Amino acid sequence: MSHITAQAPAAAAVSSSIAHRSSTRSFRPWWRWLLTALAFPPAGLIAHYVAGPVDSMQAAAIGGLVSGTGIGAAQWALLRRRGVGPSWVAATAVGLGSGLAVGAATVSYRTDVTSLAVMGAMSGLGVGIAQGLTLRDVKLTLGWAAATAALFALGWVVTTAGGIDVEEQWVNFGLYGCVTLAFLQSTIIGAFVPETAASA
Repeated sequence: MSHITAQAPAAAAVSSSIAHRSSTRSFRPWWRWLLTALAFPPAGLIAHYVAGPVDSMQAAAIGGLVSGTGIGAAQWALLRRRGVGPSWVAATAVGLGSGLAVGAATVSYRTDVTSLAVMGAMSGLGVGIAQGLTLRDVKLTLGWAAATAALFALGWVVTTAGGIDVEEQWVNFGLYGCVTLAFLQSTIIGAFVPETAASA
């Protein structure tokens, strides 16, 4: 009887641990993540001043590196409490720089909505793969890369629909797209980077 009684607290602890992990990986919005949307416009503006419009592979690569650094730093400021290392910043910069360079060249630097969606998907894929590699899990990397590619494409579609002057050939999309991306990411980020005991 005492053996059964002793097992009860242990079973309860295991059940509580499983429930905690399940809740931290739920698809409820992490509202604080919306703050990352505020990093996109200034990061893109600085990149535009540094590299100019995205009309060549060199401009796209440099602009992506600059903008990606700002975006990655803002995201890491929140994710570091969940155990993510500073390599997230470098990964975002390299991912956006390479993804944008390839994506923009693929659509010949056109700014119609279809071309921007394709460019966005390729930019997001670069960012998603690079960021995902910092998570050191193949399934998480593939999932995050696919989600980020789709959200970057959507960001450009929403920006274009919102009337932003996309013919300026910006490095990243405008505030409408940023908020859309940040909100949708906030609902899935917990599935890829769950809360730790320290941040719960």
